[in-house]
Amino acid sequence: MFKNPWFETVAEAQRRARRRLPHMVYGALVAGSERGRTIDANTKAFGDLGFAPRVVGHKAERDLSTTVLGVETSMPVLISPTGVQAVHPDGEVAVARAAANRGVIMGLSSFASKPVEEVAEANPNVFFQMYWSGDRDAMIQRLDRAKKAGAKALIATLDWSFSNGRDWGSPMIPEKIDFKTAAKLAPGVLPHPGWLWKFAKEGRIPDLTTPNLKPPNGPAPTFFGAYGEWMQTPPPTWEDVEWLRAEWGGPFLLKGVTRVDDAKRAVDAGVTALSVSNHGGNNLDTTPATIRVLPSIAEAVGDQIEVLLDGGVRRGGDVAKALALGARAVLIGRAYLWGLAANGQAGVENVLDIMRGGLDSAVLGLGHSSVHELNPEDLVVPPGFALTLGGGSVADAPAG
Repeated sequence: MFKNPWFETVAEAQRRARRRLPHMVYGALVAGSERGRTIDANTKAFGDLGFAPRVVGHKAERDLSTTVLGVETSMPVLISPTGVQAVHPDGEVAVARAAANRGVIMGLSSFASKPVEEVAEANPNVFFQMYWSGDRDAMIQRLDRAKKAGAKALIATLDWSFSNGRDWGSPMIPEKIDFKTAAKLAPGVLPHPGWLWKFAKEGRIPDLTTPNLKPPNGPAPTFFGAYGEWMQTPPPTWEDVEWLRAEWGGPFLLKGVTRVDDAKRAVDAGVTALSVSNHGGNNLDTTPATIRVLPSIAEAVGDQIEVLLDGGVRRGGDVAKALALGARAVLIGRAYLWGLAANGQAGVENVLDIMRGGLDSAVLGLGHSSVHELNPEDLVVPPGFALTLGGGSVADAPAG
């Protein structure tokens, strides 16, 4: 479809994904909830921040590497766990290979379309993600399986309240793909022969099951079967978080924090790290952009645990801004999914190269030799930009 498979920005990857994918598949990637205010706010907030570059004293060599939860990564960008990746036949395995080739950590969703064993074989630096879903015995079985496969950390995602309904309409996602369903979806799929040919060439159909939630004796549930179990599970308490962390017994990241009081409770629960996250705008709409609440949380607990951020990261410059305001690293989701849709494994590598290039350019322009030197004085922060939710002492981030 494209003479040159390489693309120079994530925005171009998104445009190519939109052209290549059937409407319902692309709609699932865009996601969002209700009016879509939060999904837009996440990206807009990064644009509201400016850089304060230096004119002389730039460093010829720059180190972008760091560690997250004790695992080395070539740059502070992680693959965020996302659900069934039916945009490409190789799905999460292709993403894992791309991440391994670029030296970054792979986050794998428990709702993934590929088993943790295959993904860990493609990239040993895997963090396994779980929701609070099912009974404790089922959760222990999933934890043990991930440990056995070699997962190096657990990501617990708890910021979800099952918001539904989108003003622009929700995509029609089937329970499973069979002949009858394929015939029904044909009008939306046939205009996208490139996407269809990828699966046909591999002799596969899009897999909408969740193999990492497969019970010891039984088939893997469908995505909606797994979603139904999750909806019916009573929400966790802080004591449940402590239990889950203890059962895992290793590095533990709590994803979904936007409040200072929750961040402090997370420290008390023994987490190793947290991610300032609003689920990419897929949860409660009108939740503030994560970059706006990052400074207060980093100030409150950043000297005790690692603080990460996800939501709205589209450029390497966004990564630099998050690090300057206190994040140790960021997680990306939609960006790499668009790359996967645009050009498979090579497309994901392309996105990671874009992130690396933009981050390196920012570190260079700001006169630093390491990502660890980024700080608030590197930024132009508008008055009232930063927000403090749930108490704390930071009302605004320092202006550059």
